[in-house]
Amino acid sequence: MSVSTVITAAGKNSRMRKDQISRGIELINKLILPFNTKTVIETTIDNALSSNTDECIVVLGHYANEIKEVIFDNYKNDVKFIENNPVDVGLSTSLFNGLSNIDSELALCITADQPTVTTQTFNKLIETSLNSQDPYKTISVLRRRKTGLLDTAEGLGMPFVAPRKNLMKYLENEDDNLNPILRKIFDDGYTFYGIKEKNKKELLNINHYDDYLNLLD
Repeated sequence: MSVSTVITAAGKNSRMRKDQISRGIELINKLILPFNTKTVIETTIDNALSSNTDECIVVLGHYANEIKEVIFDNYKNDVKFIENNPVDVGLSTSLFNGLSNIDSELALCITADQPTVTTQTFNKLIETSLNSQDPYKTISVLRRRKTGLLDTAEGLGMPFVAPRKNLMKYLENEDDNLNPILRKIFDDGYTFYGIKEKNKKELLNINHYDDYLNLLD
């Protein structure tokens, strides 16, 4: 089965901007803050490109020009960049737009502010779905609470691997966060597997400036 990666990088960056303003520091989009030897988004892209997937799509929206200015030349040969139009849409719409630009059977869905999620964990998500009894009715997700066969989708979000076409049916005409949609998918009888993190930092997203500082430690 073919697998593609969709990375959403289209958010408003509002919580980070608010923190930077309150601290009196330079306003820099969280995705282009320095991380290791590159930026947050570049580290996420690199980890995804090293995984067992066939292609990588990055969905841009708010601050698209600012982000592309930093990363486009480095990735134009390896990544397909698309932009939301209109820009002011929810995460579910960004993901739908990304999925609409790939042809694979399965999709590895990632947010760009998850630079600590390793290639090994991405591959474990992919392997779990591919080896499941029915990959078209299975969601493999980085666990938030339990691992293994899950009895709820409460609190879940990206990264996860899902059947592309089936996921698109749930995302279409929605403009929301992903968890309510994942809960609906669960209620419709899909199998959810929770994959254990390689380390605790994999469970952290960068929403606030303190989140960023914690990941640098």
